[in-house]
Amino acid sequence: MKLIDLSHKLDEDTPVFPGDHPLTLNRVKTLERDKHTAYLLSSCLHTGTHIDAPMHMAEDTNMIGDFPPDCFIGGGVLLDVRGEDPISMKPCYEESVRADSAVLLYTGHDRLYGSDAYFSRHPVVSGELGAFLLSRKIKMLGMDTPAPDRPPYTFHRALLSAGIFVLENLTNLQNVPKTGAFEIIALPLKIAAEASFVRAVCRVSLP
Repeated sequence: MKLIDLSHKLDEDTPVFPGDHPLTLNRVKTLERDKHTAYLLSSCLHTGTHIDAPMHMAEDTNMIGDFPPDCFIGGGVLLDVRGEDPISMKPCYEESVRADSAVLLYTGHDRLYGSDAYFSRHPVVSGELGAFLLSRKIKMLGMDTPAPDRPPYTFHRALLSAGIFVLENLTNLQNVPKTGAFEIIALPLKIAAEASFVRAVCRVSLP
């Protein structure tokens, strides 16, 4: 088995969505002074690699920590959509995308992570592809961008209203197999909130 890390590191250099609370990570206890080390984290939960629960943009009372772990583990499908904006529907997706799939959009946009352009110029999902993914009843939609669309976030709301989790700010998708079976694991914290940081990984079975 091989694990591919799809997550950005969280630290004080982590970029935040414009207008969100900045991330701070401070060491408040030291081994020399306090006999133990401890850090204090303050951050919006939509920072770094994270997953949105339906209640983020839909009428739903379930917190992200209320869902069972198997909601965040699924057979993965990588769609190589580099250079597309909007990201279009292709006939081959009819065969590759199945119900309960964890669909990953590999745009290559993570190369701009940390710049203003990362948030202002990211590609978006077309209406046709969005309707297809909703009709397939996929489990998760992940991407190496900050969102699948832009304001007023019509597709984002539709995904969450349909109970499809949205996994944002992924990285290293170039290392995910373009063919063959693999699994996506994006377990959130068991937290009473509308989203959570995740350590997202791709699990590939070796021959």
